[in-house]
Amino acid sequence: MGHKIRLTAADGHVFSAYAAQPAGKPRGGIVVIQEIFGVTRHIRDVTEQYAAAGYLAVAPALFDRVEPDVDVPYGDAQKGFGYVKALNNDMAMLDIQAAADHVKSAGKVGVVGYCWGGQLAFLAAARVSIDAAVAYYGGGIHLQLAHIPRVPVMFHFGEEDTHIPQSAVDEIRKAYPRGIYHLYPAGHGFNCTDRASFDAQSAKLALDRSVEFFRQNIG
Repeated sequence: MGHKIRLTAADGHVFSAYAAQPAGKPRGGIVVIQEIFGVTRHIRDVTEQYAAAGYLAVAPALFDRVEPDVDVPYGDAQKGFGYVKALNNDMAMLDIQAAADHVKSAGKVGVVGYCWGGQLAFLAAARVSIDAAVAYYGGGIHLQLAHIPRVPVMFHFGEEDTHIPQSAVDEIRKAYPRGIYHLYPAGHGFNCTDRASFDAQSAKLALDRSVEFFRQNIG
């Protein structure tokens, strides 16, 4: 069972994170990057999934810079976007780096992000000291293509995602052809059991692919 910890970023900001330990010796570390809704039950569950797969996993509470313990209902996206707008990517990278530093005692480090966290995972692959990244339905990645990843990146997109058009996916592929791209017959948020768009088959396949990707690039 996971638990809350406190981390400190390079600029002195102290924030909370949800951490989960594997049963045995960890294979490496995983940073789980939240959606626009905070470190929700879903994000905590994902952190537990990666711990069960053998990784020391941690989900930093990126909204702590605005307000502690944020957990926005999935039906209130506007509220979530409000927290995002109160931050900037530099702040998020500092907190993700602090989380990566926390888990690097376990070995190599990967990040996996969902929704807004998918975009941040892409940026972290270019700006944070990690070894691999996975981005689930990362909105806005096509606007961040000035940042080219230094480490391997896997992408998961839903073919029925009304938030991320196919043209955006094509733009990302063109700018970063070394990426690994998977498309699913599902919509935005297909991995989240608490959303109407949850697609169990796509979620399982994406998780299996992600774990195998981390096995290859982390251990």
